[in-house]
Amino acid sequence: MQTEQLVKILLVDDKKENLLSLEVILQNENYAFIKANSGREALKILLKEQDFALILMDVQMPMLDGFETAELIRQSEKFKHVPIIFLTANSNTTDSIFKGYKAGAVDYMLKPLVPEILKAKVAIFADLYTKTHEVIIQRENLKKLNKELKQHSDELARINEELEKFAYVASHDLQEPLRTITSYIQLLQIKYKDKLDTEGNEFMGFVIDASSRMRNIITDLLEYSRINRNKEILQPVDCNIILEEALENLHTSINKNQAVIQCDKLPTIRANRIQMVQLFQNLISNAIKFKRDITPEIKISSQKTGEDYLFAVQDNGIGIEQKYANKIFQIFQRLHSMQDYPGTGIGLAICKKIVQQYGGKIWMESEMHKGSTFYFTIKN
Repeated sequence: MQTEQLVKILLVDDKKENLLSLEVILQNENYAFIKANSGREALKILLKEQDFALILMDVQMPMLDGFETAELIRQSEKFKHVPIIFLTANSNTTDSIFKGYKAGAVDYMLKPLVPEILKAKVAIFADLYTKTHEVIIQRENLKKLNKELKQHSDELARINEELEKFAYVASHDLQEPLRTITSYIQLLQIKYKDKLDTEGNEFMGFVIDASSRMRNIITDLLEYSRINRNKEILQPVDCNIILEEALENLHTSINKNQAVIQCDKLPTIRANRIQMVQLFQNLISNAIKFKRDITPEIKISSQKTGEDYLFAVQDNGIGIEQKYANKIFQIFQRLHSMQDYPGTGIGLAICKKIVQQYGGKIWMESEMHKGSTFYFTIKN
């Protein structure tokens, strides 16, 4: 457990009895008193001890009085901000007070001192010092934490970049051998279909289906790894034309499921055309896939919100429990079995990566058995 730091107070007076009196009045377990019996000794102490919360200094001292000592202290960058309270029995108060403030004092108290007033004033400066010291420590800790966070962030960015390169190379290099495997399996099925029994043909079908799923995963993984590679290719794109292209790509699925698509007028933004087609296509494809036993109805809309455009893709499908709102955007995450809803589990991860590339956000709001709305923002 960290012990509380003592507040150091420098007491300066040429009379030992006055130093003792100050120490008795201000007695506090949180204070540490350093005593000097002259201005010169006070300066020597300050050269060794630099962390004082307050200086209580007598004015009338031989050789170097309090005013002269204060002026010398104020010339140092290290000590110019240490508060000084002058203590004096001088009756010529107006001139002395003016001279004291000019020398750099924050307060001026006449002897005989009133103990309660002195204690109250010292407590204020001690508390100010403590709070200032805490802020400095917190600032240093924050700087250290920020430095560590930046190091972790840089390391994470490096790892992510390496993983993306690996995913791209691995998925690219896997395509050719997989094509070869799939082609030979299909040839085997054609050539030996009549020679295999029912179980043999069933096994062959399993292999072909697995090869097809693997091909889809590799294709989606390639698309996922390509996103950052194409981020420089930005141009003004009309989202209405983008949406038409996405719907054309989904023409077969839309007709098969008799989906009703409603589109509001969409804006023109600066983006990569291919990625924006993919973004709309993935969201609309999901809306069709996760339909209920009714006609799928999908609405695409947008509105201007500050510096962003807010897009929405709303459906009347099966809905998603809100607790999965973050999980569904993670790569390879699925909420349903392959038998119920085929797919690779990469589509929404691709959507998230595309949107984040433009400094936007993507999220989902849903109600079970009523439908979902996917929102995303794109900078204007």
